Amino acid sequence: MGRIGVGRAGIAMASVLAISGCLPWQSDGVENVAAPRENPAVAKQKARQAATAAAASAKANELGQIPVLMYHRVVKDATGPDDLTPQQFRAELERLVAEDYVPITAREYVTGKIGIPAGKHPVVLTFDDSSPSQLALDGMGTPNPDTAVGIMLDVARRHPEFRPVGTFYVTRDLFGLSVPEEQVQILRWLQDHGFDIGNHTFDHLNLRGRDKKAVYNEIVAGHRLITNLISTAPASLALPYGNQPTTKEWAKRGSAEGVRYDYGGVFLAGYTPGPSPFAKEFDPLGIPRIRSHEKTGDCKRFCSVAWLDYFKANPDKRYTSDGNVATVAYPKFKEPFAAKAFSRYALAY
Repeated sequence: MGRIGVGRAGIAMASVLAISGCLPWQSDGVENVAAPRENPAVAKQKARQAATAAAASAKANELGQIPVLMYHRVVKDATGPDDLTPQQFRAELERLVAEDYVPITAREYVTGKIGIPAGKHPVVLTFDDSSPSQLALDGMGTPNPDTAVGIMLDVARRHPEFRPVGTFYVTRDLFGLSVPEEQVQILRWLQDHGFDIGNHTFDHLNLRGRDKKAVYNEIVAGHRLITNLISTAPASLALPYGNQPTTKEWAKRGSAEGVRYDYGGVFLAGYTPGPSPFAKEFDPLGIPRIRSHEKTGDCKRFCSVAWLDYFKANPDKRYTSDGNVATVAYPKFKEPFAAKAFSRYALAY
């Protein structure tokens, strides 16, 4: 209805009200009685009961394990033990979709901000060493379709429920780019598209056996590599070769040359799924990851295909979301495994 029609409708309504003697600014002597408000405590109790019922319906288990998958190069001539072909990488992503996994970033994992739909399972996709096979952009800022990111985006187009995010643990190689402006471009592209950027040290040096100063210097150099290019500081560190320094705390928190770091989590290189960040066993100083590989050799038990098979056969062992990022839901009998720090968010059913 246009303005003229609205005006006519308004005039007609006013006429009816005038005839009835009840214009809005007049009183007919009858007081309007507002509907009684629900007691806040009762409303809160009802909301909690509804949330508990929803968690039970989803069979939520937010104390379950989370697979943190570790990738390196995605190349056609996949010859190294950490290499995958584009076909192998795509097949693994397709399997994750089929088995109701939704990717989250390492930042979201270590901070407990796991906002995925009810009944779904988080998976953390991590990429080490910032190889050009993981991401390469053309002159218009479009990822090469055969890179890891290009494949992730294509899977997401085919499966809208798949969230194309992951964490890239970068080193000085920085996707094979040496021009600072190009380095800024690629890190900003990752940020703008929901990806997370983590520290993998500057030179990818083995930190085992090095003194405190050497460990701090190497981690700070990697930290500064990122913050000199983008404004967001990394939230986590992936240890080169998965080796912890003599004192594990050095990897999580330290300083050198006026730069401080304090990470939410430090990631290893294998071989098991990671604990829920809400579980007592969660240790931010050493979070395990799973190497992506088929069931051959030592990977018969400890790589991605083996662990995904395990979770498929034992669905109660994995993290299942209740769909509410503000609660930590789990069956009541699992309560002894819950960390006390999150008790105010607990929703046991």
